[in-house]
Amino acid sequence: MSYPTVVSREEWLAAREELLKKEKELTHAKDQLAATRRKLPMVKIEKGYVFEGPNGKVSLLDLFEGRTQLILYHFMYGPDWEKGCMGCTNLVNEMCYIPTLHEKNTSVAVVSRAPLAKLEAWKEQMGWTVPWFSSYGSDFNFDFNVSNDEGEVSSLSVFQRDGDTIYHTYQTFQRGVDILLNSYNYLELTPLGRQEEWEKRLG
Repeated sequence: MSYPTVVSREEWLAAREELLKKEKELTHAKDQLAATRRKLPMVKIEKGYVFEGPNGKVSLLDLFEGRTQLILYHFMYGPDWEKGCMGCTNLVNEMCYIPTLHEKNTSVAVVSRAPLAKLEAWKEQMGWTVPWFSSYGSDFNFDFNVSNDEGEVSSLSVFQRDGDTIYHTYQTFQRGVDILLNSYNYLELTPLGRQEEWEKRLG
């Protein structure tokens, strides 16, 4: 990979000032996008989804753990897979400090279509404590377009509840979950970036 041009400190400062203008534009645009996201209309969940967890059967409402919001990661792990998706594994490895979200009345859960025994084995191997539930045998993955005849899809959903009524407020797929990969955010501050082939097309 090629390295940036070597210049004087003065030239670097001038180039850095130009980049800072673009960074501030992006920050403001990101703030506005988040405000627009918060105003998305909601969809009421009418179906009674049931999952299997380490303590038995649970409902979607149970995943809130009494809190108002739920961030749910759709982890790619098909019923016949021998191990979990490595990209999804990296994301769960880098999940933020969950108690901070709890302080903001927000719960986090992971759901996959593989049977619970496979999920528990992978969870133990990775040393995770994040709540992980199986949707095996239910329509949940198909209703949220994260499983189809071709396989599994990486996605994240957000739900909000009002009493016992649940609403689906947001969902993003594939590259949309990149923002949760902290190592990528760090690497994008460096000259070599993520070190992935597609970056070369950007110049």
